[in-house]
Amino acid sequence: MKKLALLSITVLLSTTLFSSFAQADAITCKLKYSMKGWSFIYRTSNGSGTITCSNGATVEVALKARGGGLTVGKSEIVEGRGRFSEVASLSDLYGNYVAAEAHAGATKSAAAQAMTKGEVSLSLSGTGQGFDLGIAFGSFRVEPK
Repeated sequence: MKKLALLSITVLLSTTLFSSFAQADAITCKLKYSMKGWSFIYRTSNGSGTITCSNGATVEVALKARGGGLTVGKSEIVEGRGRFSEVASLSDLYGNYVAAEAHAGATKSAAAQAMTKGEVSLSLSGTGQGFDLGIAFGSFRVEPK
């Protein structure tokens, strides 16, 4: 019985220490971006941004959004902001995300997006100019410049 209790305590302590080290290595990153695009059932946007992370890393990125839905318009997001979930390294942020978006505006435009790529999630919001209305689903790609 004592051996089982000692083994349980050892496993518990090692698990706690391992998760503390794993959490200490996790970084948080934010994105500032601008995008321009159009939609008429099919939606396409291209843009660029800067990712800044808690470990001091900063990288310029290219952004591409493609998809479709009940959507129409033309817009430009100029002061976009995004937040990534915690990751182990900056390279975890690159790739294709599955995206859902709601957007609306006439002259002044606003957009909000939620997306995921495996265990990494990204939420975006922004304001800009244009005329647009709709809900769209598709992909959002983040790649280094």
